[in-house]
Amino acid sequence: MPPAESSKDIQQVRQIIDVFHEISTLLNANLDRHTLSICISLIENGVNPEALATVIKELKRDGEETMRQVEQNEG
Repeated sequence: MPPAESSKDIQQVRQIIDVFHEISTLLNANLDRHTLSICISLIENGVNPEALATVIKELKRDGEETMRQVEQNEG
């Protein structure tokens, strides 16, 4: 693959990630670009998007609960 195509492919991937990041921000999903890249890769490799969304929501909820518990223990 010529370097120009490789550079173009990288630029396209970055643009796609940027668009997904903007959508994530608009939806208050609070997913960073790295996390979005991982999610996209998982979906491309056959992970069910709805199941992935459910897992992400559960992890966020668990993380928030853990942070609340830590704050209560410190206070």
